[in-house]
Amino acid sequence: MAEATITESSIKTALADRLKAVHVEVQDMSGGCGQAFTTLIVSPEFAGKNSLKRHRLVNAALKDEISQIHAWTAKCQTPEEWEKEKAATGGHDGPSMEGTTDGKVVGVDQ
Repeated sequence: MAEATITESSIKTALADRLKAVHVEVQDMSGGCGQAFTTLIVSPEFAGKNSLKRHRLVNAALKDEISQIHAWTAKCQTPEEWEKEKAATGGHDGPSMEGTTDGKVVGVDQ
């Protein structure tokens, strides 16, 4: 059986459905080949959980997808944390582009 292609859209849909996320941003950092992604996930499911438990929740929700991805970064916030950060940063709410050149992971063939 062939593996399904992982895309920004498929990850976004999966996170919204599986984690009841109210906001999801996904950026393919690999130039479209689906091997490196960074995400911002805003879900009430993260309330009362520390960073490690939030990431474990995301990894469990995307178990099949993550097994096909080379690099994965997730920023996990509750709706309240997200609103507070947006207010503090003047509305910027996207995933961090740190470690990239023009939004792409350095050293990845396109």
